[in-house]
This record gives sequence, structure tokens and C-alpha cells, in this order.
Amino acid sequence: MKFLSTFEAHAYVLVRLIFGFLIACHGIQKLFGGLGGQRAGTALMIFGGIVEFGGGLLVALGLQTRIAAFLVSGMMAVGYFMVHAKASFFPILNRGELAVAYCFVFLYIATRGVGSWGIDKSSS
Repeated sequence: MKFLSTFEAHAYVLVRLIFGFLIACHGIQKLFGGLGGQRAGTALMIFGGIVEFGGGLLVALGLQTRIAAFLVSGMMAVGYFMVHAKASFFPILNRGELAVAYCFVFLYIATRGVGSWGIDKSSS
């Protein structure tokens, strides 16, 4: 299926856009209580909402992509170990699959950079 490699750059940009948008939606829930969520009540959760919302927007737009994605990845790792890992080592048992998936997708984005489409072409 080598023909798919023709679309690699486009697929990566879609991954960056979609995952940036998705994590920003989690930030909207924590910061504003929107999208069916509840406003964060603790300083740590508010900080998490800021990282999710701001980092997600930056990643989606392709602005300071590496830094923003690295921060989001780290935040998701911390969130996983603070919340989910207490229940079980295995993400499937502790309902932490999404946190693990976000962590590694954003780590990949941090290593790859902005890609072919984005505001900040210098970080690619």
C-alpha cells in the first residue's frame, strides 16, 4: 500500500488539527464548563484546562507546535499517573486509555513539528 505515502503530509496535518481540536475541547470543559463539562474547581485542574485549551489551539494552528505538544504530552502523563494509575497498572482497567493515547500522540507531534501546513513553518 505504498500509494498511501503520497498522502503522508496531508494525513499528519489532519492528525495535528484533529487532536489539537479535541484536547482544546477538554480545556473548554475545564475552563468554561462548556461542551457538557464542569468548570474546574482546583488550581491544578484550572492549570490543566489552560494547557489543554491553549496547547490544543497552538497545535491545531501550527504555532509553537513542538513546545505546545510537549507540554500537553507531559500534562497527560502527569494526569494519567495522578488519576488513573492509582486504580490499576493497565490503562484498559483504570479507564486511562484516552490519557495514554493523547500523551503519545502529542509526544509524536512534539517530535515531528508543525508539518507542511501551519502558521509557524520554522518549527518543522
